[in-house]
Amino acid sequence: MPLSLLNRRPDSGLGNIRSSPSAPGRNIDWLLMVVHNLLAVIGLFVVYSASWSKSASPFQFVTRQEIFLIAAVLTMVVVMAVDYETWKERAGFFYGVTVIMLVLVIAMGALRGGARLSFDIGPILVQPAEFAKITVLLALAAYVSAEQSDRISYARFSGGLMLIGVPTALIIIQPDLGSASVIVAMAMGLLLIAGARAKHIFLITALAAMTVGAAVLTRIVSPYQLERITVFVNSDKCRDPKIADLCFQVNNATKAIATGGLTGKGWLNGPITLSKDIPVQWADFPFSAVGEQFGLVGCGIILALYGVMLFRIWRIAQLSRDQLGTLLCAGVFTMILWQVFQNVGMTIGLMPVTGLPLPFISYGGSGLVAFYAMLGLVQSVHMRRYR
Repeated sequence: MPLSLLNRRPDSGLGNIRSSPSAPGRNIDWLLMVVHNLLAVIGLFVVYSASWSKSASPFQFVTRQEIFLIAAVLTMVVVMAVDYETWKERAGFFYGVTVIMLVLVIAMGALRGGARLSFDIGPILVQPAEFAKITVLLALAAYVSAEQSDRISYARFSGGLMLIGVPTALIIIQPDLGSASVIVAMAMGLLLIAGARAKHIFLITALAAMTVGAAVLTRIVSPYQLERITVFVNSDKCRDPKIADLCFQVNNATKAIATGGLTGKGWLNGPITLSKDIPVQWADFPFSAVGEQFGLVGCGIILALYGVMLFRIWRIAQLSRDQLGTLLCAGVFTMILWQVFQNVGMTIGLMPVTGLPLPFISYGGSGLVAFYAMLGLVQSVHMRRYR
């Protein structure tokens, strides 16, 4: 036998039996994969239970959600198959497309409830703000990591603010304060990990508040969204007949959780969930459906799964081979944490109603695909943590 064959490494050539331990395919975080897919499957049951008695066809929304889930999985596979450094190189292009789409949706988007949030493509609504979450994250992480320093400079920090400022302002103009808050929260988390000082984080908060204030003064924000905040600050406003429906919806969501008890009333057995007292429950208040049908135990399991997911993302951030990977994970971590807190908080009366979906569980294709793409980036970081 030729000596060259005897000396061939087992991880080289066409006759490989085993790949190198550092090969991307051998470094998928399977626990993270199982957890978020389990949440998505739970979401299918929640969407069905909250919508089957309120729609023309009992399978109308859950069937669409299944299609969205298939598209989301395929998107994640594509994203994680590509080195995140490659996505960094295309960050500027995706950012530019996002800004264009946000401008177009303001000018040409479907008008619903006084807001232009999406494009109507047949039975599907495409929301550019959902995809802006990942493209702005990618652009900001690429911009900040280019400095290659343990502490971000003021000049780089100011440039980062301008980078997030344009899409955030366009989203507020739609108006969609909930999605804008997610991008601001992401920027805070990412810049904090990048070494921004506390005064810089305070500056982000102040600018975001000023932008929202300007939108309110110029009447860009719809009266309905202002009423949501007013009700949260002063519950006595619920006596006003004009906003009684909004209070009724929030009160019923809270009541659904409260009456679920320890183990709930069983799947498809929640009286409030089966009624029409919580409009669009499958999209805005799915956590209330979980609470009524599966009780405190069901809610605890959902929150525990989110906890495991966040822990794995945080761990991947620590194991990243470079700052770019760490910042990408930090941004995804912050967005999921904030959005879960906001959705659960508004369901139990701790936060104002913003319409933010519960990640992986709420009905909606744009949000589901966007979050799967985010986790595809996280997996890409973990799969390529070895140089």
